[in-house]
Amino acid sequence: MLLLIKRLAALWMLVPLLISCTTYRMGMQSYYDDLDTHHYDKALQRLEKNKKIKKDRNKLLYLMEAGKVWHLKNDFEKSNFYFNEADGFIENGHQSVGNIAAANLLNPMHETYLGEDFEKFMLHYYKALNYCSLGNIEDALVEARRISLDINKQSGKYHDKKNRYSKDAFALNLQGIIYELGGDINNAFISYRNAADVYLQANNTYYGVLLPEQLKKDVLRTAWQMGFTNEFTRYQKLFGEDFKMGDNTATDLILFIEEGKAPVKSQQLIHINYNGNGKMGWYETGGAYHPFPFDYGYYNINADKLTSFRSINVALPNYIIQTQSLQHKSIFINGHEYKPELASDINNLAVNILRERFIPELSKALARQLIKKGFEMAGEKLAESAVDTHDSSNLSEAEKEEKRRQKKKKAESAGAAAGFAINLFNRFSEKADTRSWQSLPAYISYVRIPLQPGSNDIVLTINGKTKHLQVMGGSGLQMRSEVFY
Repeated sequence: MLLLIKRLAALWMLVPLLISCTTYRMGMQSYYDDLDTHHYDKALQRLEKNKKIKKDRNKLLYLMEAGKVWHLKNDFEKSNFYFNEADGFIENGHQSVGNIAAANLLNPMHETYLGEDFEKFMLHYYKALNYCSLGNIEDALVEARRISLDINKQSGKYHDKKNRYSKDAFALNLQGIIYELGGDINNAFISYRNAADVYLQANNTYYGVLLPEQLKKDVLRTAWQMGFTNEFTRYQKLFGEDFKMGDNTATDLILFIEEGKAPVKSQQLIHINYNGNGKMGWYETGGAYHPFPFDYGYYNINADKLTSFRSINVALPNYIIQTQSLQHKSIFINGHEYKPELASDINNLAVNILRERFIPELSKALARQLIKKGFEMAGEKLAESAVDTHDSSNLSEAEKEEKRRQKKKKAESAGAAAGFAINLFNRFSEKADTRSWQSLPAYISYVRIPLQPGSNDIVLTINGKTKHLQVMGGSGLQMRSEVFY
């Protein structure tokens, strides 16, 4: 039996080869390397050849990445083909019973990926940019209306709590810009006002972004244009702004500037202790202990099962920041300098949204491990009961007793071997969900620039790197983006 245990141990030490312990990023590294070096055709080829991202449970990631690459290639129609497919995939909620079961028994990487909440709003951003680049303002306006639907879903999801990601200020600001592009100043004002209210309710800073001065101006300007005197006066006091109506804004360019790389999802091991009487706690990396309210009844776990362990490790996702800080930016056009303002801090969003759902994630991971523990114990008992014995009717009582003793020893060894094997499987199959839309930027800034009729030479400088943008003025309000890695 000792030999059996050794063989099982050797066999199950191969489990890491069978169950990949790599993160999602590791499996996609060559694709992201090509993106970073602007080799977009190569990136697309790698995307198409990558079997991992082409799996059904990862389809949304494939669609979002493909949409982003085609956007970078300035093929806006093809980009929106993939982004619309991604939108539809989220709407239909493609979850299978098998995938959910595998996620509960193995790890959440087996579940169909349906996107982080902020990633869904980023779809609207890129689709709107694409439509505007194609001159298709009608479909851009449809996208603006769809932002309202997703904001309502997000608010309902967290009951509009101030300490949760229940709204997206960037998406609301973008919505106002799209409505203004379409000449709908009334709805533009409503969107700008709603975006400003999100900041004001959060003491002027929302997920790392200060209430932009440009947004203040847009709220006041559109209120003035609509003749909403009371709203104009109210927000002028709230902002502490002396508003003066400037030149015609109908020929401005709204330029979004994308910087850096989104944070990478990795995984961390959390050590959970059970202290009896239903009391649990977990330890930080630094050693600090935190009580943990685990609702085992919600997961249909019997309280008796909690006594089967004293401590357990679970894998949870965490973000690693790639781009630490904003770069210095300046824009010169027609002898004037303009300073872009931060509009979205994806670093801050990603890290804090994950932190907000830490306890639910911890509960799910613990429930998964308890289910695995149950299988381990059941496997031990099954192996013990399967131990066969020969007919001992012709044996003496002393021989029968010796036989029973050997049988018990053999059964215990078989149970230990089976439990050991299942334990190893559980250990190596435990994995956090490290999937995310990795081609997003770390930061998005924006600036509103007045254009003159005809060709305008915009000089954009970021940390010494300069780009010249040629934009034709006089054709109405415009919106576009530029990328700096």
